[in-house]
Amino acid sequence: MRNPLSETIVGIKPSGIRKFFDIVSEMKDAISLGVGEPDFETPWHIRDEGIKSLEKGKTFYTSNSGLLELRQEMCNYLKRRYDITYRAREEVLVTVGGSEAIDIALRAMVDPGDEVLIPQPSYVSYEPCAVLAGAKPVIIELKHENQFRLTAEELEAAITDKTKILILPFPNNPTGAIMERADLEAIAKVIEKHDLFVVSDEIYSELCYTEKHVSIVNIPGMRERTILINGFSKSYAMTGWRLGYACGPEEIIAQMTKIHQFCIMCAPTTAQYAAIEALKNGDDDVAMMRESYDQRRRFLVHAFKQMGLECFEPFGAFYIFPCIKEFGMTSDEFANRFLQEEKVAVVPGTAFGECGEGFIRISYAYSMERLKEAIGRLERFVARLREEKAKN
Repeated sequence: MRNPLSETIVGIKPSGIRKFFDIVSEMKDAISLGVGEPDFETPWHIRDEGIKSLEKGKTFYTSNSGLLELRQEMCNYLKRRYDITYRAREEVLVTVGGSEAIDIALRAMVDPGDEVLIPQPSYVSYEPCAVLAGAKPVIIELKHENQFRLTAEELEAAITDKTKILILPFPNNPTGAIMERADLEAIAKVIEKHDLFVVSDEIYSELCYTEKHVSIVNIPGMRERTILINGFSKSYAMTGWRLGYACGPEEIIAQMTKIHQFCIMCAPTTAQYAAIEALKNGDDDVAMMRESYDQRRRFLVHAFKQMGLECFEPFGAFYIFPCIKEFGMTSDEFANRFLQEEKVAVVPGTAFGECGEGFIRISYAYSMERLKEAIGRLERFVARLREEKAKN
């Protein structure tokens, strides 16, 4: 019997995030700080619109591109919040989460052998999606000393004559890094020089704490080169609704829509009606959640400073990425010991790329009470490791 499996998919490693949480689910009194999911419920007025759509029997397919009213509200939102203009009919596609948008953007844009630049540490889906699209992923290792921002020099050094797309993962998961306007202007020059395209994953755009998010689409010359990806999971606490969107040049969106049409048909109808309400009336909910995350963020930055654990201050998303190199163990070893000895689950930095070695990701999308308990356990664990090191 011949091998039933694709060599390509067999060669892709499974996500490095999940294994710790399978253990946590069966461990009494364990605390998980690993899953990137808001601890808030979807705001009631948004849920209510979803319920009303069911009560009214709005349970049929929408157009492949999504409800036109929703796409128009997406355009209104992007104009209101970030001064970005798109045409709802031609340049917007509603997807099943931001993850589908990433996948089909790459499949619509690359041919076998094209190179896709992926700054890491970053979200786990970029590299396998590039491989599944037939592209060659090329990793750019972001540096702690640069606050994990992508520099023009790093970008320039990674480009070859086969490079076609740059993934831009900011605000960043897992580091919490952001790109300011000056950073984007610098890399935009390199992008234009080498005639590249950009897939900009801005799912955490509403979760910036010291200044407003700037999209690379705002930089002159970048709109026609960029697929902007966003969604509802993080900013509106709508993870289970599975709704995202992509905006970009009409010719690219048309081909993405073709893939979406054959593979998905349309995003969940109930979620689309709820999302219209989120965009129309959800700004106050987003502001409330952002303030709560910021409080937790500041608590963790202070806590790490107090325990002497090296960590740069994250300015976006809801993750913090402390350095654990002083203990002389791998990220995986640290996370395993921490879980077994203190019953707290964190994610090894290597889950987000090999250059994440020496770091762990902690999500602060959890209650302050839970965070305080977990950080108390971390402080105890770190003290014990330092005592062990001193004895040796």
